[in-house]
Formats: sequence, C-alpha cells, structure tokens
Amino acid sequence: MTLAVPMVIVVVGIIAISLPHLTTSHLQPSHDSFAKNWVAFVGVILALSGVESIANLTGVLKLDPYATMDAPRVARASATAIIVVAIEVVFGTALLGWAMLSVPQELTPQMTHRWEDMLRFLAEHFGEQTFGPLFSHIFGVVVGIVVGLLLLSAVNTAVAALIGLLYMMARDGEMPPIFARLNPHGVPKWPLVIAVMLPVIIVFFATFADSPMESLAGLYAIGVVGAITLNLGSCSFNKKLNLNWRERGLLFTTFLILVPIELTIAKSKHDALFFVCCVVGVGLGLRAYAQRRAGLRTVTVPEHLAASVSPETMEEFRINLNPGQSILVAARGLTPVLRYALEEARFRQGTLYVLYVKELAVTLPGPLESSERARWQDDREAAKIMTSMLELGRQNDVQVIPLYSVSENPAATILDLSATLGIDILMLGARHRRTLAQMFKGDVANQVAKDLPENIQLVIHG
Repeated sequence: MTLAVPMVIVVVGIIAISLPHLTTSHLQPSHDSFAKNWVAFVGVILALSGVESIANLTGVLKLDPYATMDAPRVARASATAIIVVAIEVVFGTALLGWAMLSVPQELTPQMTHRWEDMLRFLAEHFGEQTFGPLFSHIFGVVVGIVVGLLLLSAVNTAVAALIGLLYMMARDGEMPPIFARLNPHGVPKWPLVIAVMLPVIIVFFATFADSPMESLAGLYAIGVVGAITLNLGSCSFNKKLNLNWRERGLLFTTFLILVPIELTIAKSKHDALFFVCCVVGVGLGLRAYAQRRAGLRTVTVPEHLAASVSPETMEEFRINLNPGQSILVAARGLTPVLRYALEEARFRQGTLYVLYVKELAVTLPGPLESSERARWQDDREAAKIMTSMLELGRQNDVQVIPLYSVSENPAATILDLSATLGIDILMLGARHRRTLAQMFKGDVANQVAKDLPENIQLVIHG
C-alpha cells in the first residue's frame, strides 16, 4: 500500500496534466492488417495482471455477510477490488494511450527510443507544457523513483510467491523433499536460493538480447497469460465448483479468448517460448525425480479399472477397525439383533448402548412432563432385556450401558440419542411382518433411516 498509493497519485497526475493537451489531430485509422493489429492487441494484454493480482488476494479478503470459513464467499470485496482495477485498466490505459498519440509527431523518434520509460517521458513532456522545465524535471524524477520502487516491490512479491510455490509442491510430494527444509528463520532454504538466483540469471541472460526490456516483458507476458488461461480453463471444466451456467460460461468464453493470445505470444516471442519450455521441462523433471524417490510409479490401466480404484471410490470403502467405537441398539425384546450387536461390540472393542423406548400412546395437549425419572427397573419387559444384556456383557468383556425412555415418537428419540452420544453404529431389528398399526403409523426403521446423520452407520438386522 505504501508504494501503490504513490503510484496511483503519479498516474492520476500524469493523466490530469495531459487532459488539456489531448487532441484528435494525430488520430487516424489503422492501416495494418488484422494479423498485425492482433499482435498489437496481444502486446497490451499485460493489463490483465492487475486482475490476476486481485484473484491471488481472495484468500485474505473480507468475507461477505452471513458467509463462514466453512463456506467462504468474498463476492462483495472482490467485486469492489476488480471494479477499481477494471476502471484503471480500461480508462487509464485509454487515456495514457491517447496522451501518447497527442505528443507532436516530431518527437516520435524520441518516444521510440524511450518506450521503456514512457510514463516518465509523458510526465516530463506534459509537465513542461503545463508548469515549466523545473517542474518537468522534478516530476520526471519522482515518477522514475516511484515506478522503480514499485517494480522492486513486484520482484519481492514474485520471490515470496516462488518460495511458497516450491515449498507447497515439496509438501505435496511434487518436488524433492529437500525443498521443504527450513532455515533457522522458518524460511525454506533451497526455494529461497532458487527464488533469488532465478531472476538474477534471467536478467543476466536478457542483457544479451537486442532489446532486454522487451525480452523480459515477453517472459512476463507468457507467464501471466498462461497462468490466467490455465486457471480459467480449469475452473470452467471443474464440475465440483459451485458455479451457475452464466459464471461457467463467462469463464469458458474468456478461456477461449486467452488461448489464441497465449499461442500468439509463444509464436511472436521466441525467447519467452524457450524460457517456458525450460521451466516446464525442469519442473516436470524434478517432479518425476521426486515421485520416483518416493516410490511412486505411473501405470496405465483401462478406464473401468481406474474408476474402481479411484481415490473417491476407495474413500467410501475404507475399512474402519479402530477400537473404541460405540454402538447403539434399539430393541423391543430379546431379538437376534441384540446378540449381533454384542458380537460387534466385542469385535470392535467398543461400548454397547442398549436402548428400550416405551412408546406412549396418549394424546396430550402439551409436552410430556413428569416429576420422576423413568427407570427401566420398573418396566418388566425392559428389565428382562437389560439384565440379560448386562450379564452377557460381563461374560464377554463388553461394557453395556442401558438406556430407557418414554416417548410419543420412538424414531425421534432414537435419532436424538444417537446424535447426543456420538454413536458410530446404530442397529435396529427388522420385523418380518407388517401389522395394521405399522401401516398407519409408519415403520420406525424407515423414519430413523430418513433423518439419520451421514456420519452414523445404520444396520438393520433381521
């Protein structure tokens, strides 16, 4: 922000002092072919880098009202930021371009020679016309210092981003593990060396080019446009993203526009294409080396076999044999489901909750209230079940906890206790015959299965 605010002031100042001198006398239709105009259009596409910067900041933007970290949404903050950048890109670039075209034609050779510091040239030219030579010199120096410091800040940002990228890929196994080692200050050692030395090497070799600044701009262009293109294409084809058809269509349309732009940069900027091939080749080589060191191998299998062993499929069938799982069994008598629940509790070394729900078939005008807590010892049927299960649990080294409840809605009671106790497995007994009462009231097992949380397994034993 310390450098962005002065840069905004400088750009607005250049536009302000150039407004009285804007003229259309030098404007004329383009006489070049569509191919040359397209290449010229590709040359100004770097304005997209401002939008990319906003996209990289979405992780730290303020959440929208009613949004949470589990379901984050930053539409309001990101829209505000992108609108500002869009206004700057569209109107700022247009006005500065118009200011360049308003410079007298006899200064064209000087403009061609100083295209690398065009902002400073415009500041000096229109500053001299507005306030005189002294202001022109001072304003030109200020513009040069501000732009230079801003470029140094951009280098610092790129170094930090490259360090984070290499470290993250090393943590994911995509780069050698040595890239994840930290120095005493908590910074990855080798990513820091690479992130600092790589720009130095690039600048050193760029000095041998005919136009070093143009060569570096080509490297930046092919990287920025390529990153945005891959990002938009990945998002438009990713079906797991919660996007409506308008948003997905806009991303895909922009992706289709950027693909030929990236190809044009690769065709017209041979140094940039060579640089990208080197980066991608070295990166893929390091990735293959890291995966081979980790014991990973690439195997080609038929599509139907790949679908059967995909991570999503295997996650659904992952075996859970961790000791200490809790089981809740609801039964109305000494049925086989109790024996099965006891066997599972012993096998899983977990706790067995035995629930008996006494159904209250009385219509009351208000909620059920009682001064005394219901006890299973006072219910003959429940006592027979609980005493038998407690004795069987003692004999088989299974902790049995009896639960007793009087309820108008047995299904709701079972669901409530399952969620409250954090049950892993819920077991119900299935009846082989459907009575007339079940047809009218509904089956308890069906009601429980309908509303049971997904993290609780349901076993219906019959």
